[in-house]
Amino acid sequence: MFDPTVRLACEGEVDQLELLEAEARAALILQRGGTRWLETHSARRADDWAAAIAADDVHVAVLDGVVVGYLVSDTAGEIARIDDVYVSPGARQVGFGDALIETVIEAARAAGCRAIEGEALPGDRETKNLYERAGITARLIIVAKSLETQRIGRSAPLRSS
Repeated sequence: MFDPTVRLACEGEVDQLELLEAEARAALILQRGGTRWLETHSARRADDWAAAIAADDVHVAVLDGVVVGYLVSDTAGEIARIDDVYVSPGARQVGFGDALIETVIEAARAAGCRAIEGEALPGDRETKNLYERAGITARLIIVAKSLETQRIGRSAPLRSS
């Protein structure tokens, strides 16, 4: 039986985290809603990785000394927040994602948080399943429509009488 290793990230792992973040962002392009998410979250963590690690906000999944996944969270308020979770495709299906979520739930409880929240794109069934296995379920669904597409319905201007 495989026992996934999850722990707080170390300062020396910033390069590995930056590579994984780039991999995660590239994968979003193929996800429903991913392009829009990238538009609203255009800034990469870059220099913020070191600050997040120093604040104990980053947990990593490690396999043979290599970081294969990460979870960035904020447990400072009443509601813990999962800002980002990613496991490299080659390391999926063995429990790293579940172990990351469990670790952060424990950290949130220890910090006195009363709930935990995260986000998943509408087309990202793997992340939704990960959250649901941990008992994290949808409380709000945001719907959207691009207004840059062709109008449907009335094309002539309204006339006043």
